[in-house]
Amino acid sequence: MNVAEWILVVILSVTLLVFLIVGIVLMSKTFGLVAEAKKVVAKSQDIAENANGVVTNVRGMTSIGGTVEMLVDKYVNPKVKEVIKERKKDDDGRKEK
Repeated sequence: MNVAEWILVVILSVTLLVFLIVGIVLMSKTFGLVAEAKKVVAKSQDIAENANGVVTNVRGMTSIGGTVEMLVDKYVNPKVKEVIKERKKDDDGRKEK
């Protein structure tokens, strides 16, 4: 082989070596990126599930039924409980006599 052929073989060998190294580095970075993407997808699914729960709660609070239920729990139930306690006291007093 003459000198020109050796130079061509060396240049092609070095070029192949560079492309192989770059390819291996890019492949390893791609695998890392895929792993991060899986984490992001898992986290976004968790957020979506939590958002569904929040939407359900907000829907319950903003609808008429949810608002009425909240008002009943807040204002009416304590008064009803007081009346029930008074009636029980009255019933207990009557039974003892």
